[in-house]
Amino acid sequence: MSFTLPKKEKLKSKKLIEQLFAEGIGITNYPLKLVYLRTNFSDDCKCKVGVTASKRNFKSAVKRNRIKRLLRESYRLNKHLIFNNIEGDFAFMFLYLGKE
Repeated sequence: MSFTLPKKEKLKSKKLIEQLFAEGIGITNYPLKLVYLRTNFSDDCKCKVGVTASKRNFKSAVKRNRIKRLLRESYRLNKHLIFNNIEGDFAFMFLYLGKE
């Protein structure tokens, strides 16, 4: 397994993101929250991932972008742990809840 985050693994569909927040299951371990949903993808991708940081907590776009970059990087380096332990297709959204 390669340690890359290709475009097909990124969560971009607005419809899927709305469904994820409406029907998804959330797990919180401060300062992170994971919302996931079992779904089916037409491509050969096992999971799609999105990251977010609240504008309410981080007014500066520079700080928000840094947090999102760090979240994507930590996912990219540890995604083999997820891929080896899941059956089926999933959509994941990582939310950063911290204030600092």
